[in-house]
Amino acid sequence: MNFEKLIQTALENGCEVSRNESLSSHTTFGIGGDASVFIELAPNAAVPVFSCINKEKLPFILLGRGSNILFSDKPHETAVIHMGKLCEDITIDGNIITAYAGAKLSSVCTAARDNSLSGLEFAYGIPASVGGACYMNAGAYGGQMSDVLISVTACCPDGTIREFSVDEIGYSYRKSLFMNGGYAVLSAKIKLESGDRQMITDKMNELMQRRRDKQPLEYKSAGSTFKRPEGAFAGALIEGCGLKGYSCGDAQVSTKHAGFVVNTGSASYDDVMAVIDHVKKTVKAETGYALECEVEIYP
Repeated sequence: MNFEKLIQTALENGCEVSRNESLSSHTTFGIGGDASVFIELAPNAAVPVFSCINKEKLPFILLGRGSNILFSDKPHETAVIHMGKLCEDITIDGNIITAYAGAKLSSVCTAARDNSLSGLEFAYGIPASVGGACYMNAGAYGGQMSDVLISVTACCPDGTIREFSVDEIGYSYRKSLFMNGGYAVLSAKIKLESGDRQMITDKMNELMQRRRDKQPLEYKSAGSTFKRPEGAFAGALIEGCGLKGYSCGDAQVSTKHAGFVVNTGSASYDDVMAVIDHVKKTVKAETGYALECEVEIYP
């Protein structure tokens, strides 16, 4: 695969470019082989970079804060476009927050709190960038991004930039238009409600404590491994099948929350997939539920 034109375009537009970059250091799982080309997307470089990708018909993967993703340990013959450093600005106008793709979701929550804006408390502690959160309709504790979004600006597969209303994005549970391929979220507009700062702070602290108490934050993971099946909860199904603590190598079904597969040391991609496959087969055989991974997997 010839990435030379893409590399040249990226460098000419202020991006940082590296070859054979280990993806394990860019993911919360701490797992992943080398990417042929790794591009730190610079502000204002989205259009030329994605136009080049489209014109040259190059494979690419978008990467934000590295959560909710699992790469195999083998080399990846693709360009990885890292959005994590793409303009982290957060601006507030009344009750409207505009946040760029590289901003941490937790930073947006903090900015909302500091301006006495309520509605985003559910997102505090989700280890995602704004871009990733809008991409997958991230959510927790009864809330999700589509509840608070007005619009999302994205670079389209043809290289053009367009602002999509929340209705146009077609959000559903952990799904969006952007998952159809070729889209890169650049920024989002979020509408919140005026509230009491202390009450907002208390709610955020409460939810963060719930995370610490119930989730295995002490281990590397990609977050919740499985989507919530209709009419049930993945963690409860897995625990009910006696799978808490099931392991392969250093990959393990968390003993704290069975909905998480964690890396307790130096787990490989194959270790994690062996645990995931065993969990799926066991839960299907014993309960009839077919679990679906929430984590995006790149074999």
